[in-house]
Amino acid sequence: MPHQFEDYLVVGISSRALFDLEEENRIYNEQGLKAYCEYQQEHEQDVLKPGAGFPLVKALLRLNQLIPGQRKTEIIVMSKNAASTSLRIFNSIEHYGLDISRAALTGGSGLSSYLAAFNTDLFLSADAADVQEAINANIAAGIICTESHPQIDVNREITQLRIAFDGDAVLFAPESERIFQEQGKEAFLQHERENAHTPLAAGPFAPLLKSMSYLQQQFASQGAPIRTALVTARNAPAHERVIFTLREWNIDVDETFFLGGMEKSAILKAFGADIFFDDQSLHTNQAAPYVPAARVPYKQG
Repeated sequence: MPHQFEDYLVVGISSRALFDLEEENRIYNEQGLKAYCEYQQEHEQDVLKPGAGFPLVKALLRLNQLIPGQRKTEIIVMSKNAASTSLRIFNSIEHYGLDISRAALTGGSGLSSYLAAFNTDLFLSADAADVQEAINANIAAGIICTESHPQIDVNREITQLRIAFDGDAVLFAPESERIFQEQGKEAFLQHERENAHTPLAAGPFAPLLKSMSYLQQQFASQGAPIRTALVTARNAPAHERVIFTLREWNIDVDETFFLGGMEKSAILKAFGADIFFDDQSLHTNQAAPYVPAARVPYKQG
């Protein structure tokens, strides 16, 4: 019987998000495709260092070990590499003992149509164009920060998957954020007061949060292997609408931080996020040295 992913949390991740391929990317940008291919083939037996998305993948794969015989997540390497240059990726996956067996290697073609074919719930990549296409196709996606990320200890035992989300333009639709950007703080606060009991529309990551909530319920007997956090620049009185919205969605976020414009990095470091999603590069750049971070672009068209 063909394998189906409808009941899985499916995460597509680019090779550059999973592993540190910044030097290889530099070769590609400065010397071209031929030099890149030759370099990868010459270094096929050299194990790649973990990239910014490595801790998230490791934490997600751990969920498959909690209930014997019941996989809950599937990781798929999605890359514009051709098969001929991908052996180094698979050798590194094997070296680290990652339970990843599936890949989409498109040889330069776009990835967005294949994301839907795999029922992808989340796509992580360092390529802004690929992520934009995914967001435009209504798939949760983030541009992961690769130039700056915390030192990764591959031997660290992971006992809990921790994911942190920004609110507006990530979990929630960007309408309120646009009011803030275009009309200022007072207009934003007035709008939120007037609509305190009107649920915010769902943003690109709302389905992912709902999937995480569903997984948490399934793992109720396993302790708490998943923990979520909302880390938002909102504060009172704009907090009420957020709380009302999550209540209407019947979702409990484990930890919520209304920071009122404070820098988010200290909170994210204390929370120990395996990944943090935000729509503002200011926040992802500040957070990236402490926790893996990914920027969520606005949908176009």
